[in-house]
This record gives sequence, structure tokens and C-alpha cells, in this order.
Amino acid sequence: MQYHTTHRQSLLKAAILWITFALVPLALSAQNFKLNNAEGEVMVTGTSTLHDWEEVAEQKSGSITLDNTGELPKINALKFTVEAESLKSGKGAMDKNTYKALETKKYKQIVFELKSVKSVSPITATSDRYKVVATGNLTIAGSTNTIDLPFNLTIKDDRVLLEGKKPLKMTDYNIEPPKALLGTITTGDEIEVLFNTVWK
Repeated sequence: MQYHTTHRQSLLKAAILWITFALVPLALSAQNFKLNNAEGEVMVTGTSTLHDWEEVAEQKSGSITLDNTGELPKINALKFTVEAESLKSGKGAMDKNTYKALETKKYKQIVFELKSVKSVSPITATSDRYKVVATGNLTIAGSTNTIDLPFNLTIKDDRVLLEGKKPLKMTDYNIEPPKALLGTITTGDEIEVLFNTVWK
């Protein structure tokens, strides 16, 4: 009886050791990078009946988990967040109208979170740059849509760069385009998000 108990314990220990060593390479192969707020830029551009406009996000954060051991990099996770009231145009009145449209008192953040990766392809044969199309949930002002987000991914040692742009419509997120001067100035429904971000 003692022999069987000891034998089972030995087998259990061996199984635990095997699982541990099997999982260690998987854990080591994936690297986690954090978005550096001090570098790069996220900008929103649009139009109005008066002039074109742009707003820059002063507070952004996020993380990306990459496995770069294969022929092509694998994105295991990606989350990107912009603080809604950090969007600045340089014009206080316009910012106030933006925050009202985004209901920033209630919805503090704009968030993209990865669901899957549609494609990864090298830009050139010898490059460390790749074209990526990622599918994820984009949440703005409390409304969430699943979108395809195309971007260029560059991997340089301890840094990852994500660059791209994505056209959106405010009304797709139940946002009424802001108006000014008693409605005489109207913002266009279509906007474009441009990003050039650095992750370390």
C-alpha cells in the first residue's frame, strides 16, 4: 500500500515537472509591451461647415503581447485606451463641444480591444515591418462596434511601433456631430483616427 502511494506521488511530481517545463518556453516566447504616452501621437481629424479640425490625445495607454519566435509575429493580446477628455484641439470652445458629444462625464475612455487577427504579412522580405489587419471591439461614448483595424507593425529590439489610420462615423456610435454658434456651424459625421504609437 505504501509502495502504491509513493509511486503515485512520484508520478504526480513527474507530471507537474513536465507541465512546468513544457509551459516555460511558451511563457518566454511571448513578450509584453506597454504603450509609451510620451512618444508617438494619436490624432482625430474631421471637417465642419467652417473649417477642417484636428484633436490630439494627450493621455493614452495600452499593452500588446507578441510572440515573435515564428516566421511571422503573432499578436496574442492588444488593448489601447485614450482618455476622452485628453483630446485637445487648442480651442476651448471646441473641446467643450467634443466632451459634450462624447458624454465624457459618464464615459471617461475610448477603448479598442483585440478579438482576433485577420492577417499578418511582411512589407518586404528583409524588413522587420508587417502589415496587420486586426479585428476588435471599439467603444466610444458607451457604444461598442466590432471593427477591422489595419496598421503597420514594426518590431525593433525592445520597442514596437504601431502606425495606421481608420475612418469612422460618429453616428455609428450614437454620437450627434457637435454644433456651434446656435447650429450655424456643423461638424461632419465622418472622422479619421490617425495613430503613430511607441510601445516598450
